[in-house]
Amino acid sequence: MTKNPGEFSKKVVALALTIPSGRVTTYGLLCAAAGGHPMLSRMITNILGKSDQVDKIPFHRIVYSNGKVWRDPKYDQWRNQLYQKEGIKVGKNNKIVDFEKILFVF
Repeated sequence: MTKNPGEFSKKVVALALTIPSGRVTTYGLLCAAAGGHPMLSRMITNILGKSDQVDKIPFHRIVYSNGKVWRDPKYDQWRNQLYQKEGIKVGKNNKIVDFEKILFVF
């Protein structure tokens, strides 16, 4: 586990930028790859949202460990367009279809 919060944040951002189009990863996998304790996975969105590269980060490619997509009516239409463009299918239960097949592990 990294002992420097600033360094951890930099790693989280750098790794998030490497998630390939058409693939998804989880908050936990991203956190672990950056050297963080599993409990820090709850901070991933906050870290990414405060990044100076926020406009480049593919937030839609980071999902819950069960394959479910975070939903917010404000962003759902935009996010669904991104998924469609990348060939990612989301079921009616807000879960990524074929989650295990498109899961990106760092």
